[in-house]
Amino acid sequence: MALSFNGASRSGRAFTNWFASSKDADGDLLPDLPLLRARSRDLCRNNPIATGAINTSVTNVVGRGLRMQSVIDSSYLGMNDDERNSWQTNTEREFKLWSQSPFCDLNETLVFSELQELAFRSSMENGDGFTVLPMVEVEGFPYKTRVQLVEADRVCNKDGKPDSKKLSGGIEYNSAGAPSKVHILNEHPGASSGNRKKWTIVDVYSSGDFKRKNILHHYRKTRPGQSRGVPYLAPVIEPLKQLGRYSDAELMAAVVSGMFTVFVKTPEGTGGLIGPSDITSNNDVERKYSLGNGAIIEGMPGDEVEVINPGRPNDSFDPFVQAILRQVGVALEIPFELLIKHFTSSYTAARAAIQEAWRFFRGRREWLVLSFCQPVYEAWLAEAVAIGRIKAPGFFDDPAIRKAYSGTIWLGDGPISVDPLKDAKAVKERTSVGLTTLSEEIAGYDGGDWVDKHAQQVKERKARKEGDLLPDKTIQNEPVNKPSE
Repeated sequence: MALSFNGASRSGRAFTNWFASSKDADGDLLPDLPLLRARSRDLCRNNPIATGAINTSVTNVVGRGLRMQSVIDSSYLGMNDDERNSWQTNTEREFKLWSQSPFCDLNETLVFSELQELAFRSSMENGDGFTVLPMVEVEGFPYKTRVQLVEADRVCNKDGKPDSKKLSGGIEYNSAGAPSKVHILNEHPGASSGNRKKWTIVDVYSSGDFKRKNILHHYRKTRPGQSRGVPYLAPVIEPLKQLGRYSDAELMAAVVSGMFTVFVKTPEGTGGLIGPSDITSNNDVERKYSLGNGAIIEGMPGDEVEVINPGRPNDSFDPFVQAILRQVGVALEIPFELLIKHFTSSYTAARAAIQEAWRFFRGRREWLVLSFCQPVYEAWLAEAVAIGRIKAPGFFDDPAIRKAYSGTIWLGDGPISVDPLKDAKAVKERTSVGLTTLSEEIAGYDGGDWVDKHAQQVKERKARKEGDLLPDKTIQNEPVNKPSE
């Protein structure tokens, strides 16, 4: 019988030793996940390309941190423009009080922008991560909401129970298949000390009418039924490791080539190593011979000098490495030029590479907002309303009202510019024909706020006018009189 798909052949030479798995998502992932995490972290510590890929993603997705801008549904809440602006300004001020203080961190070491970076980096390296949102009072600080980041390794089945339909990868599920509890090991399983056999079980939601989320799970689900996340570097672990070994071998070969030692015969046949650093005394019975920079070793009578050409540096090294890195870049969704930070082909190619990369970065930024930033903000906002620092009538009574009050935009750094002048002209054209707004362009440029920039520009223009520093438009527009010939 003829096959409909050649890829399903069992007799073809190309498929003889190809044994593909047909398990469910957790069956394919969970047995291999601990080793995948360990190897991913090892590459991030010791492999330049892996480190660069993670750092490039973190720098472009998080950058200096994503800044919250309150955008409430004022029409639904029955607010006029002044009331809306006043509420949003006050909320942003209160959130800065919390987010720019180390008291937002349970360990009291990081502010919220740094927590964003750590949460994203940890999720990239490990495949996923968790955030617990405990309420801990701090003397002299108005808010109790804290952020506690938990590394992926600590979430595992209590007492080593086997995975099942109701408990998988350290996460308990209810009858509908939704996460209900998370098992957190009190210490990292690789910790050198501490009690590693005790777990804390955290409910995903609090009890009562208002369902406050107690723990967040940060990962990208690529298959239905997938309990845990896959490390970002998982598809390229083998090529990166092999490429690292190849690079180390070529580097060592080049070093040995640079230390090439010459043998010279002498009529007396005394032999010995010429070089003061290797001769300790005239009574040395045994001399040590080793490669050195420009070292010369005397030989025995009859010996001949044989010059060996090691062929280093290898002319094929760079093209081969670049070919592998192009494949790595495809898997990581980072164009080759950006992966190695080398823009030499052309302006068009460099700009296309940056634009393609930013499709990936924007997607990951949106994921970080939905997975981490927005849920943390909503947990903080609920406390701020509950303690009366922010007035929001009906917040706890109606989910629709709560949603209207919780609207935000998270602004971050914009993409790098290959040609700022061309980009500025493009912005002018887009805004003039109505394709975009100044608010959108400013947010995409540096994550700024149009309202703040506009107010500052008005202030600066007024000050420069009063100081007589603005250019004279009449002079500027006068035609230039050419001298008569």
